Amino acid sequence: QVQLVESGGGSVQSGGSLRLSCVASGYSYRSYSMGWFRQAPGKEREGVASIDNDGLTTYADSVKGRFTISRDSAKNTLYLQMNNLKPEDTAMYYCAASAGYYPGGYHSVIEYMFRGQGTQVTVSS
Repeated sequence: QVQLVESGGGSVQSGGSLRLSCVASGYSYRSYSMGWFRQAPGKEREGVASIDNDGLTTYADSVKGRFTISRDSAKNTLYLQMNNLKPEDTAMYYCAASAGYYPGGYHSVIEYMFRGQGTQVTVSS
């Protein structure tokens, strides 16, 4: 059974940084796609970033240059380093993982089979 557990959310001021973590248990696909998506109140879910087993990363234009996705395979942990945060980044952030490789980059993260419960990020101006 695959479980994804996020942590690292919180409240920061505009320009601040946070690092989200997602520990994956029971997830052992040799080919995989993992990523982060977010959802703000009253808004659609939005793919933020993705990473594949070959290390290819993709980012939404809204976060490119500010967010970095990475994975530590030894720790089965996915990260999202978020710098220069803006109030519009405020949302619940979810970790997601596919059952095998899934094409489409960050656009497809919201379609991945497995997802965590989310961690709240609040950025004040």
